[in-house]
Amino acid sequence: MKQILLRLLIKALTIYYLFPKIHNIVIHGNFFTAIILAILFTFTLWLVETAIVFASTLMTLYTLGLALLLLIPLWLIGFWLIPVFALKLVSHYFPEYIQIIGWIPAIYASLLLMAVSLLTGSLKIVISCCKR
Repeated sequence: MKQILLRLLIKALTIYYLFPKIHNIVIHGNFFTAIILAILFTFTLWLVETAIVFASTLMTLYTLGLALLLLIPLWLIGFWLIPVFALKLVSHYFPEYIQIIGWIPAIYASLLLMAVSLLTGSLKIVISCCKR
């Protein structure tokens, strides 16, 4: 539970301090707003990933596996676009907290959040190794 809260806090710090440095991204509010945005982004990303997996499963079953010839290359090439779409959804539905003007700033911000997630995921491994 502590690791989840730590990851959420690091995402909120990223949103609060680094997102305003990206051109055409405006954060309205204080650090508590950034925490709310981190929660919203995480939940929206989960929803988008779940919808994509569900649609991929249906396509694979409907075509008896032939859709995998298209889906596997799309997953390999476009995995980094899923957080972009989730971030744009959060920006679209909550413009009073975050405004992202254009897709390029959303790509930069989502790549930043993806890097933070990768680093904090490896931080979890380091913390569990230090407990031993």
